[in-house]
Amino acid sequence: MTINLLIFVCLLGGLLFVLVCWRQILRGRVPTALLGGACAVVLILAAAAVGLLAADLRSYQRLSFEQSAADVRFSRIGERAYNAVLTYPNGSTETFLLRGDEWQIDARLIKWHALANVLGFDTAYRLERISGRYTRIEDERRAARTVYPLSPPQRLDLWYLAREYKQWVPWLDALYGSAAYVPMADGAAYEVKVSQSGLTARPLNQAARSAVGGWQ
Repeated sequence: MTINLLIFVCLLGGLLFVLVCWRQILRGRVPTALLGGACAVVLILAAAAVGLLAADLRSYQRLSFEQSAADVRFSRIGERAYNAVLTYPNGSTETFLLRGDEWQIDARLIKWHALANVLGFDTAYRLERISGRYTRIEDERRAARTVYPLSPPQRLDLWYLAREYKQWVPWLDALYGSAAYVPMADGAAYEVKVSQSGLTARPLNQAARSAVGGWQ
């Protein structure tokens, strides 16, 4: 709501300056018209930039308490190879071929200061990638790697801009990545939970509990 209001204000201001510019042209006041036109262009470009940032921010999920980010279920299809079915809270699914002994999921988190929270900016997260992982470093270096993105690329990356120009975004409290990894096993199911401290992967069935128990 706050971002939409900002876009609306910028567009409205731009249109008002366009009208002012047109009136000044009719009156023959070219310098004033040029100034009004420049202001209109700045405000319209600002609205477009805020719109692109808003589109990227909407790719993140609002986070105010620990919540479920996804379920993952595994079926073994070969030696150290598994099909992983990722189910999101909205019911949509994706399937990935993962190789290794473990699986890992990564996310980005954006945390705002209290004032931004009051304006409606909750801590937000976005799942970034899922990958296979090997227990032994030697295997990690030599064996086949499997990694997949979980979010499409954005035209304007809020994460990158906030990291590069953090001094200009005083209401931003922290940017950080989080990852969780646990063993893969035939029939194992896990729930990925996310909180302000990051990601956790918790066993949902006995196959997963046995895998985690043997892994520890």
